[in-house]
Amino acid sequence: MASDRRDFLRQTTLIGTGILTTGLTGHATALNSESKTENGGHASKQRFNMSGYSAPKLDKVRIGFVGLGNRGPGAVERMSNIEGVEIIALCDLLPDRVEKCQAILEKHELPRAKIYTGTKEIWKEMCQNPDIDLIYITTPWAWHTPMAVYAMESGKHAVSEVPAAKTIDECWQLVETSEKTKKHFMMLENCCYDFFELLTLNMARQGYFGEIIHGEGAYIHDLLEGNFSKTSYSEMWRLKENFRKGNLYPTHGLGPICQIMNINRGDQMEYLTSVSSADFQMADKAVELAATDPFYTEFAGKSFRGNMTTTTVRTFKGRTIMIQHDVTSPRPYSRIHLISGTKGMACKWPEPARISNGHGWLTEVEMKAVEEKYTPEIVRRIGEMAKKIGGHGGMDFMMDWRLIDCLRNGLPLDENVYDAALWSSIAPLSEKSVANRSNSVDVPDFTRGSWKTNAPVELTLKGGGTTGVKELKNG
Repeated sequence: MASDRRDFLRQTTLIGTGILTTGLTGHATALNSESKTENGGHASKQRFNMSGYSAPKLDKVRIGFVGLGNRGPGAVERMSNIEGVEIIALCDLLPDRVEKCQAILEKHELPRAKIYTGTKEIWKEMCQNPDIDLIYITTPWAWHTPMAVYAMESGKHAVSEVPAAKTIDECWQLVETSEKTKKHFMMLENCCYDFFELLTLNMARQGYFGEIIHGEGAYIHDLLEGNFSKTSYSEMWRLKENFRKGNLYPTHGLGPICQIMNINRGDQMEYLTSVSSADFQMADKAVELAATDPFYTEFAGKSFRGNMTTTTVRTFKGRTIMIQHDVTSPRPYSRIHLISGTKGMACKWPEPARISNGHGWLTEVEMKAVEEKYTPEIVRRIGEMAKKIGGHGGMDFMMDWRLIDCLRNGLPLDENVYDAALWSSIAPLSEKSVANRSNSVDVPDFTRGSWKTNAPVELTLKGGGTTGVKELKNG
């Protein structure tokens, strides 16, 4: 103990004099010459504002995909239907997964992609390919930030499945790398492109709900059996994520609420608190499975996150947000999506989706009139085609199509790196709050003040909407 204390004091002294630098991460040392704030030692000013940034137009968007086990094949399928896309490369540790995606290209009569497979670091070689513009990441969570950062540093735009980052440090890495390279990073939050979420966003933009007061979102999805499945996820990575105790998957419910509230674009989160129930099922499930299958022995006796975690956020303008996470309780699926304002409210779950501008719900006839008036242009443009192509009812395709159309027309992205960092940060911040008896935790401002002047998300297709959809083989 005395030796440990001496080492600690010695390192503290060295850090204070600036001698001990070898342990610092690359993104932090790159900012040594800039003024720092108390917020994790990060620069007090933006290097460059990526909100509203229009990257140079791309006539063709040449894509390299990495991670082809679960979400990857669907992404390859969707992108195969969008004009102006070239699928250049396919990357996965397992060769059979790559070949399955090659079959998708063959079905669409597209050229075979270059293959990257066989080693855990082969994705870096793909990122260095000069013929690629965009790296599309659908790997386990732990790889999202390292791959996205490497891709941007290699001159590529990058997108990843949710969450974009697991730690606050990773959130800052994404922000600082995007600002430094002026390459887009977008977290693929598909729920921002679901039909009712887009409808209520446009209604909020048009003032239907008045001043927004409160919002609620969630990820309530019974995945107990799936989390323990041997075949669903390699190395049981998703189950292992549940050792963390907090709101681990906040972005599906949170993203649409943040866009409606203009978070990062006129308002900002100030602080949050989180509380978790005990675990009533996961530890018992691990013991039950281990009793008959030695494969699960390593999980028996582990401490898992609680069934339900509830996080509440207060913004600088005094709005409140509630986000819930529960993937074990036997309940119907819900993302809640509740918006409450001074003139009205909307709620999607439990179904059917409803809207109110008083003490009762709109009638079916009134709902149809609202939909006719407020359905946004992107839904009118490709909504029906998106439903045919699929991906969670069409929202996945709408998300991909919008991404490609923005890149081809040099338009700002609907979801930028600050959204990815902020929405993802809820998980580690909630862990901190849960571990400290639900004490409040300050939320970092990844925009470093630019939220006060950033423009809201643009719902029109002004300057875009030019990207076509290929004729479907079956009509």
